[in-house]
Amino acid sequence: MRWADGQYDRLPDLATELARLPVDVLASPGGDVATVASMAATKTIPIVFMVGRDPVKAGFVARLNRPGGNATGLNILTSELAAKRLELLRDLVPNIGLVGVLVNPNNPNAATDPQDLQDAAAALGLKLSFLQASTPDEITVAFATFAAQKLKAVLINTDPYYLGRRDQLAELAARHSLPAIYSLREHVTAGGLISYGANLVEAYRLLGGFAGRILRGAKPAEIPVEQPTKYELTINLKAARALALEIPPILQARADEVIE
Repeated sequence: MRWADGQYDRLPDLATELARLPVDVLASPGGDVATVASMAATKTIPIVFMVGRDPVKAGFVARLNRPGGNATGLNILTSELAAKRLELLRDLVPNIGLVGVLVNPNNPNAATDPQDLQDAAAALGLKLSFLQASTPDEITVAFATFAAQKLKAVLINTDPYYLGRRDQLAELAARHSLPAIYSLREHVTAGGLISYGANLVEAYRLLGGFAGRILRGAKPAEIPVEQPTKYELTINLKAARALALEIPPILQARADEVIE
């Protein structure tokens, strides 16, 4: 096991270290940025990835049904579901208008997600205000800036580093009275308001299944890329009460989990 502790610039060296051991399979559950590092480290060792956007467009595989190289894995659609999260914010916060978006510039998805989000926002009649943050201090400043802009809600873009900073993100959202939506349930169990996305525990289980198949002789070039079959809506009513926010009954009824 190798862990970069949120320091993405360490990932290439860590991936290279694992490739030189060598390992039989290199599992890369840390999203796009970890997968980029893994694929740069080896062209021969099988790689099992967990990414949040179309792996064909990202250049990780040639095709979804027959990846064709030394990598295959899961697309948990964290980027593709951003439009749904904006829609949920619109349903949750009255007269929302302008939405803040927090993006980690060190993540490859920072190059593509903003335009996709802009397109989705335009279709919903919303406008977006983007800020970048890749350190705890920058996250603190970003939330203060969102508050100064008098925004009514914030979308936290998908990022493994942000998952590691989930306690800070939830605390800042509460401090500045900013309803925030996230991609993973773990943010909501840490005190965040609402999330919509794949079940991360299930995704890790599927990732382990891919690795097991390869260890038993399957070739990654022939294993189709998969995606989770279930996406979860999680709502934290305690966080909503602290924000003096009324959760519409229809939204509560749709939730897979409501945290009291």
